[in-house]
Amino acid sequence: MTSDRLFVYGTLMRGFDHPMARLLAGHADFVAEATCRGRLVLVKHYPGLLLSDAASDIVHGELFHLRVPDELLGELDMYEACGEGFPEPTEYLRQLIDVTLPDGATEKAWTYVYNWPVADLPRIESGRFLEL
Repeated sequence: MTSDRLFVYGTLMRGFDHPMARLLAGHADFVAEATCRGRLVLVKHYPGLLLSDAASDIVHGELFHLRVPDELLGELDMYEACGEGFPEPTEYLRQLIDVTLPDGATEKAWTYVYNWPVADLPRIESGRFLEL
């Protein structure tokens, strides 16, 4: 299963003055605000997503349509340090997840899930990185 959709919840969202956010904005189309089941933790100046099955655990982000998915995901994998050649375990893993759109519809989308220990990391209770 693959997808040309990407769910972002941190520094890749619209409005961030970051080279990778600009790369995404230039090679993808914003679809809608979206949510997924999970919890956010503050890693440093950026968040990490932990997937959850609990209905009360909601992470807010944005859904993008990737115009050239393979190329762009390759670039983003390098940025997130989870492409080939990075030592295991990588900080993030790219996974295909279910995201929910404002109308309640669900879609499959790629996202980057945090993969390192989180015991000492503060939780972002609102599920919204921009509300820090």
